[in-house]
Amino acid sequence: MNATALPLADARNSRDALADRGFRWLVTAAGLLVLLALGAAALSMLWGGREAFAKFGIGFLWSNTWDPVGQQFGALVPIYGTVVTALIAMVIAVPVSFGIAMFLTEIAPKWMRGTVGAAIELLAGIPSIIYGMWGLFVLVPVLAEHVYPWVDAHLGQWPLVGRFFAGPPLGLGMGTAGLVLAIMVIPFIASVMREVFLTVPGRLKESAYALGSTKWEVVWDVVLPYTRSAVIGGIFLGLGRALGETMAVTFVLGNAHELTASLLMPGNSIAATIANEFAEADSEMYRSSLIALGFVLFLVTFVVLSAARLMLRQLSRREGN
Repeated sequence: MNATALPLADARNSRDALADRGFRWLVTAAGLLVLLALGAAALSMLWGGREAFAKFGIGFLWSNTWDPVGQQFGALVPIYGTVVTALIAMVIAVPVSFGIAMFLTEIAPKWMRGTVGAAIELLAGIPSIIYGMWGLFVLVPVLAEHVYPWVDAHLGQWPLVGRFFAGPPLGLGMGTAGLVLAIMVIPFIASVMREVFLTVPGRLKESAYALGSTKWEVVWDVVLPYTRSAVIGGIFLGLGRALGETMAVTFVLGNAHELTASLLMPGNSIAATIANEFAEADSEMYRSSLIALGFVLFLVTFVVLSAARLMLRQLSRREGN
């Protein structure tokens, strides 16, 4: 190597090291920007709701009073409606999404897999307000005329659980909101499950089939254990979407500040309460209470996603052991 080549190589190494440090700082700043935005959003909502928290204290979380005239507010009814509708959505959406993913990866012919998969992904792009309008003008009348009367007459008479299915067949209510949410989150969960099912090595499934396993046994004993962490992550992704949904729930929930066990009765959620009443907030306490509800929704979503993260970490550790 001649004398001129060494300085050129040193200069190039210096430029590469400088570029590498610059890239490292750039991506680090991008990651910190996410944390900064998250913290700023939480602090801004906490600051906006400071008057409500100062007046009502921690009791704001379990008070079911919502009286704008008397300036008395509580978050229990919206929290209850948010959690119940999201749970109903997941009870419906998870088995259906699993069936869709299983059908597309193990049963459907090849010519159908691409078409149905693309259709499911397109469903995920439909705006939530369209789901809400469809639920209000199509689903609510059908449920009120044909489904809820039967539910009230038959399931409403059962001991212990009957109170969850008893009530007037209004069509609007937490059950309807949960059903609309389930239809909304199914494309998200099914798409994630389908993609992770496709990552399972073909040799594992072929070996199970060669040993005489059925399709169900292959999915349950081979595919699911291989993709457990990703499947749970997809489920909690759908749950996060269901917890924060606004417009679709606002159309069909009924928007009633009443605490009831019946899924047929109207209720309310945090997002629907904020969307419906923020423009009508005519006092500082009213507005502060609505912003405090937003902070509570932030906390609920954060707790749920943190629990999902902890669960995935435990599963990964167990799989590693």
